[in-house]
Amino acid sequence: MKHKDICEVTCVDEKKVKRVKESISQQDTKTVSQLFKALSDDTRIKIAFALTEEELCVCDVANIVGCTTATASHHLRLLRNLGLAKYRKEGKLVFYSLDDDHVKQLIQVAFAHQREVKAYG
Repeated sequence: MKHKDICEVTCVDEKKVKRVKESISQQDTKTVSQLFKALSDDTRIKIAFALTEEELCVCDVANIVGCTTATASHHLRLLRNLGLAKYRKEGKLVFYSLDDDHVKQLIQVAFAHQREVKAYG
């Protein structure tokens, strides 16, 4: 059975391969893959998306995603440990927000892409 989505012959562009391999080796792919792994969890991506809207306390996050405050706190801590979220304490409340605009943009682009795929197939 022939597959139409694979090369039928072996043809390697040595210059491209060398350039891209060097570029990849200079990047911290482990850290980037951990970022995507963290965001691949349905609850965490919901939390991250909610945090693109505004800073939220743990109780608000739990209500938005439909989980306990303990579960929300666990996911928020993981996002914080990976450098995706930050927190501040105000009295007895803990408020979370995304760590920087890069994280916010990454999440917004992912959701924009999904809306386009859904709209245009």
